[in-house]
Amino acid sequence: MGLISNGSTIFDAGAMSAGFGGAMTFIKKLTASSSGTLSFVNGASSVVFDSTYKEYLLTFKNIHPGTDSKSLQFNLSADTGSNYNVTKTTTFFRAQHTEDGGANVFEYVTGDDLAQSTSAQNISNLCGSDNDQCVSGYLRLFDPSNTTFVKHFISVVNSTFTDTDGSANLFMAGYANTTSAVDAIQFKMSSGNIDSGDICLYGIS
Repeated sequence: MGLISNGSTIFDAGAMSAGFGGAMTFIKKLTASSSGTLSFVNGASSVVFDSTYKEYLLTFKNIHPGTDSKSLQFNLSADTGSNYNVTKTTTFFRAQHTEDGGANVFEYVTGDDLAQSTSAQNISNLCGSDNDQCVSGYLRLFDPSNTTFVKHFISVVNSTFTDTDGSANLFMAGYANTTSAVDAIQFKMSSGNIDSGDICLYGIS
């Protein structure tokens, strides 16, 4: 059974017709092992992070901090990783529910946003370092090589957090306020190492 809209076939026999949707191409996986940073730099170690794709997707799988109560962060570079200091403006909010049911919130988190700052941006907040605590989710970065417009990004992750164990669903969005091409992205914890976990980079055409 196919899906037809306004006379055009979109799906037929389980396949998407040509011209609808984009292909997702795996580019690179980085695996943390007590790593201070994990970086994807265009042209280095088989990484593509340029105008080849209009959108880049980064997935986080079981990112475990080496130190308790730390946040997963990212920053961007416009000089192939020489400096990670692109100016950003962002928003950040969360929904959380603790195992004991005692701290259930849905709120804007002022301390995790940026206003025209070159600092690293939090993706998660206060992840614990116990063996059952980690961060998983994704970050989408749109058209980073565009030299006319700013670069928008969106992330959604789930994190287990410190002290009162629970689930925090964390939402961050914003833009890199530069018309220079962004050609590298770096991840780290707010302090200490990324003890373990994978980050994968995909290009979406």
